[in-house]
Amino acid sequence: MKKALVATGIILTAVLSLWAFDWPQTEIMADSFFSYFGQYRGGTISTSLVFTDSDEIKAAESGRILALISEHGEDELFESTLGNAAIIIHKDNLATVYANLDSEKHQELFSQTELEKGAALGNTSNSGWQKGEACLEFQVLDTKNQNYINPRILMPRVGKELELSIKNVSAVNKKGTEYDLSTQKNLNSGTYLLYKDQENIAVPYKTTVFVNGAAAESIAFDTLTAKDGRICATGKKAYSASVVYPNSKRQFLGEVTLPKGKNTVSIVVADILGKEKQLTYTLEVR
Repeated sequence: MKKALVATGIILTAVLSLWAFDWPQTEIMADSFFSYFGQYRGGTISTSLVFTDSDEIKAAESGRILALISEHGEDELFESTLGNAAIIIHKDNLATVYANLDSEKHQELFSQTELEKGAALGNTSNSGWQKGEACLEFQVLDTKNQNYINPRILMPRVGKELELSIKNVSAVNKKGTEYDLSTQKNLNSGTYLLYKDQENIAVPYKTTVFVNGAAAESIAFDTLTAKDGRICATGKKAYSASVVYPNSKRQFLGEVTLPKGKNTVSIVVADILGKEKQLTYTLEVR
């Protein structure tokens, strides 16, 4: 059964002070997530951080239980994709979602209202749709601004990050024609969408494109928003999953306008610790 089930439209975010939350599980990891916030997952941009290992789950911050969702129950026609899940509301209009929990401890939560930081929520299980992975799916929502927040910007950052790469950069014009910038150095003037290969696991925390030394576009995966029912990343405008990830292999870097003459296009990708990787192309634009 569901307790005070909130509308599925709970969305989240406004960036607050760093490290406001503890890690939601006992083991602290740095670079070993099953799926990252902002990653291409399930045909859209992932709003969750999915951990890799089974562990004991705890409340990342003190708060009030807003909703409890059961994997299945007598009154439910469809099983929950989150499995057994808890939604906790905190100060500053933030809410946290803990999905894929085991059923034993989850049932005990129905008798509770207020939880302290570090309160036990149970262990991970296979109750959610995680392809058989017994791991936590964790979300942070900003219920006031209706955004999704990258959980990692609110938790302590430890260890190393997976190394990022910039491979196979291409420019796509308004007609959909794609140009490989490693071999195509002559382009017509106009507006282009730039793409690179997706990372194997991680996703850049921020991508920035410079044209002739000036920043043309910057997309940070600190928050995601919902627009017209679609999850979007924000740069100069809101970009839906079909733009950010046109397929399972490519990732959007930004939109640029190239004037006639010699143009220098620089691409910078950064991880959440600020470590950057850069690649520059010199193009003749006619």
